[in-house]
Amino acid sequence: MESAPAERPSTSVEDYVKVIYDLQERGSGPVTISAMAERLSVSNSSVSGMLRKLGDLGLVDHRRYGSVRLTETGTKAALAVLRRHRLLETYLVEALGYSWDEVHDEAEELEHAVSDKFVERIAAHLGDPVADPHGDPIPTRDGRVVNRATGLLSDAEAGAVGTIVRVNDSDPELLRYLAEQDIGIGMRVEVVERQPYGGSLIVRIGTGGAEERSLGLVAAEALWIAPD
Repeated sequence: MESAPAERPSTSVEDYVKVIYDLQERGSGPVTISAMAERLSVSNSSVSGMLRKLGDLGLVDHRRYGSVRLTETGTKAALAVLRRHRLLETYLVEALGYSWDEVHDEAEELEHAVSDKFVERIAAHLGDPVADPHGDPIPTRDGRVVNRATGLLSDAEAGAVGTIVRVNDSDPELLRYLAEQDIGIGMRVEVVERQPYGGSLIVRIGTGGAEERSLGLVAAEALWIAPD
């Protein structure tokens, strides 16, 4: 007899573990209450209260005034919801014609409603993709993530050459700006010059004698490149 599927965590629990994982994954330093509050658009006290609940559930390790870290169980829960989210984003783009700036919020709503069976049907229909439209890795069904060596374009030195493999998807306006500038996943980028005092980067994007252009720091901080 087939066993019943494990009960999913609540929507709020899934949202919190997903944000913690995302902050850990992008390597922006220790995960703090203030960083979580900013991402979730809630107060620090709301985050503190939820962390106590997550701790009781065995999903996070957190001491007062310390950083936040997912436990093995918490990581497993985060990867499950990220798989649903990123597969939904991919399906919305490839099957329904959404643009990459539209899909994040749609997937946020859908990820808690769709069944695991539906998600696996999407994965099969799409040919089991390994990355979503923003280049974020899609966890496998058994909770593995295939990562590659990447770095932020904003950290690259003059002369660095690489391929854009990932774009932060939290700001739809920035995604629209990048699309308007014809900047996207899979494009070659060369850093020609770094303007001093945190100024713009002078870059060439594309192949075949691409022209130099100025790219602001906010945009450069949203782009991840893999070195050639």
